[in-house]
Amino acid sequence: MKTTEKIIAAIKQYDRIIIHRHKRPDPDALGSQVGLAEILRHNFPEKEIYHVGGPVEGLEFLAEMQELEDEMYRGALVIVTDTANSPRVSDERYDLGDYLIKIDHHPNDEPYGDLVWVNTTASSCSEMIVDFASETGLQLNQHAARLLYGGIVGDTGRFLYPATTPHTLRVAAELLDYGFDATKLNRELEQVSLKVAKLSGYVYQHLEVDKNGAGQIILDKETLKEYGIVDSETSSLVPLPGVIDSVLAWAVFVEQPEGYYRVRLRSKGPVINELAKRYYGGGHPLASGANARNAEERQEIYQEIQALCANYRKHT
Repeated sequence: MKTTEKIIAAIKQYDRIIIHRHKRPDPDALGSQVGLAEILRHNFPEKEIYHVGGPVEGLEFLAEMQELEDEMYRGALVIVTDTANSPRVSDERYDLGDYLIKIDHHPNDEPYGDLVWVNTTASSCSEMIVDFASETGLQLNQHAARLLYGGIVGDTGRFLYPATTPHTLRVAAELLDYGFDATKLNRELEQVSLKVAKLSGYVYQHLEVDKNGAGQIILDKETLKEYGIVDSETSSLVPLPGVIDSVLAWAVFVEQPEGYYRVRLRSKGPVINELAKRYYGGGHPLASGANARNAEERQEIYQEIQALCANYRKHT
């Protein structure tokens, strides 16, 4: 039996289904989570379907979370989407259910759960949810299509990243047939506040790039305070160094109130997810996240990026 068939069998078995995603959600986390919830509500109106988790951090135009009592997990099926490692699951109650399913497109470094479906060739977890519906005969509605399209657009960088395949584009086209306002959604996904736009100028002015294209930008607490920015508002800044032709791989270091640095890693060639794993993180080969405990560890990470870029230049 295919994994998707096992998943739909489990869904049919349970009357209550609770869906989680990762902390600090991006459009794909919300798109896959709530998109799946909407598909299940549409096809199984007799079932109780919930989507839960922490704050959505500026993505309220996509979805907001539901409140749920602990007792609701008793005898429930729990599904976690777009989350490679269990510590990253938003809302630690995910393991209180009767049965746990993991659906993800990141490398399967931690195959948690009773049933695991991972497809690392998918552009996004949202793309996987569309495939799941197609393979199991589930029908989408306009709300689900909008969410899933937003997830695909978000994780492919508007179809710019290498994970975009002909299948990805076909799926996106099928979703557009549901008639939601894609132009409005694309604008909502792209637009930033004026203060973030001003901080973008700071990023370009203070970006450090070495001779092999290794870049870094440090956003310390003082800079964030000066621009009136919090960490959740910095995600739109991460792709900015990538538009520069001389930049090959880069890190955006965002200092947290506790003193450590959240590290966002991106690359146009060198594989960076193994580096991320060594520093309390992980992700895709060309897009990962990590953490640096202090300035010394922050410098270690940048030095490793420099070495990766130098080696990549040497062999290409």
